[in-house]
Amino acid sequence: MTTSAKRRPPGRPRSEPSPWASVEPDGSDLAVENFPSTLIVQLANALRRTVTAPYAETFGLTVSEWRFLAMLARLAPARFIDLVDISGSDKAQVSRGLQALLERGLAEVCPGAETSKKKLSYRLTKDGMALYKRVLPHARARQASLLACLGKTERAALFSALKKLQRKCQSMEAEQE
Repeated sequence: MTTSAKRRPPGRPRSEPSPWASVEPDGSDLAVENFPSTLIVQLANALRRTVTAPYAETFGLTVSEWRFLAMLARLAPARFIDLVDISGSDKAQVSRGLQALLERGLAEVCPGAETSKKKLSYRLTKDGMALYKRVLPHARARQASLLACLGKTERAALFSALKKLQRKCQSMEAEQE
């Protein structure tokens, strides 16, 4: 084989064969390290460390605080229980994230909110909205930079596949209730 036949363009990794190309119905041919749940958690942790944490920390936020700040900017007023559902986080994590924003004066409980935590509604303060508007361009740029490593077709396929897996998980959750 000639040297040129082995060459790849710089920066292009060798493609790996997909262990998911053919999967037995009982999953007996899946290794734990190739479980979708394993790979997605590993990717989520890497994204948090390398993409989200750097810009959140630049603005004095934790990743969790940034997520709730961004959700409130888009959804406010938002009820506690809705933030739990939308974030996919457990109640304790949402409670801690909101409490941190409240203590820093970045969010507030909406006036007239009921006393039950589940019925409380939250919104950003002026300072919270100002911080969100300062962080957002950096967040968008980092996320776009990440997506740039994928071609247009890959981005569309990945988005579609992730949404499909998300819907499947939601239907599995509903069946368990």
